[in-house]
Amino acid sequence: MFKPGTIVSHLSVRDKIFALDYLFVFSVLLLGIISFFAMYSTDAGQFAYHTKSHIVRFCIFFILFLIVSFVPLNFWYNTSTLFYLGVLILLILVKYFGLISSGSKRWLDLYFINLQPSELMKIGLILFLSKYYHKISAGDVNRPRYIVQPIIALLIPTLLVVTQPDLGTAFLIAVGGIAVIWLAGVKMKFFAYLSIIFLSAAPVAISFLKPYQKSRILTFLDPTRDPLGAGYQITQSKIAIGSGGLFGKGFLNGSQSYLDYLPEKHTDFIFTLFSEEFGFVGSIFILALYMIINWRIIDIGNKIRNSFGKFYCFSFATAFFIYVAVNMGMVLGLIPIVGAPLPIMSYGGSSMMAIMLGLGILMSCKIHKDEQLG
Repeated sequence: MFKPGTIVSHLSVRDKIFALDYLFVFSVLLLGIISFFAMYSTDAGQFAYHTKSHIVRFCIFFILFLIVSFVPLNFWYNTSTLFYLGVLILLILVKYFGLISSGSKRWLDLYFINLQPSELMKIGLILFLSKYYHKISAGDVNRPRYIVQPIIALLIPTLLVVTQPDLGTAFLIAVGGIAVIWLAGVKMKFFAYLSIIFLSAAPVAISFLKPYQKSRILTFLDPTRDPLGAGYQITQSKIAIGSGGLFGKGFLNGSQSYLDYLPEKHTDFIFTLFSEEFGFVGSIFILALYMIINWRIIDIGNKIRNSFGKFYCFSFATAFFIYVAVNMGMVLGLIPIVGAPLPIMSYGGSSMMAIMLGLGILMSCKIHKDEQLG
């Protein structure tokens, strides 16, 4: 468990600007700019609703990312519990007052924005558990009483999101929480016990799945069972990616996208559209940007001098990798369709806000790596 000593750091605005990780910032900005062109393509080469909205959101949230970077890490440490509880309350409100769209109740109408609290919980849970393990000693990590609280903190929001129903986001929330628990040094036997319980409960859980969720799983196991129904999305996605070849068909020349064979091309299947237009080479370039971002996150975690920051950085790096892997695995037909957006690239205000907030806190860890917490 990480428990290095810390020292107080007082930084001016000028010091903070020079302390930014510019490779990290440039990679995030470049990914955002590429997403503008991808979104322009989803609007059939017109500066239409999705493109305008996506550009405005990214610009706003990129500024948020920079502002959050300059906020002292001590602020995020002290407010992490309040942040978690606040988002948890929002998740409960969604259950009773949420907006229903496509059979799911995931959003709250806040008049100026339709907020999806489950996206913010991805960050809130990591912050809460990072503070929890920062405060307890290494010797207490594997004591039963200290294991129960983080498990409860993980299960409550996960189950609330499952009931919306949104299995993809619930899985991604759980991944972030499990990453913190694992990094804290909890013994593998506890994970083995949880795995046994999960597998034992799986048959019962399947009975509670919606018909379309069962269909997605069956279609993943056999994509040919319903090619014009449940298997349509993944079939068209694989056709589009494969047709892109090595260098792609060219910008605005994707046939699967332009002829509307590809559903949800502006959200979960944005990578499919990009791969069709820019091919294998373009796909590798996008993957390289995500790898650079994750590498910088890990490097920041290695250099920060307090355990809260280390837990947060390494857990977010794990979660961020899973976010990308799940989306790309989904569009390639390697895993069932779960409705997981591609960070920064996909259209969606709540998703982008959560990711940019999370990245901003990471940069705060970099700038304030010597800050004493408490």
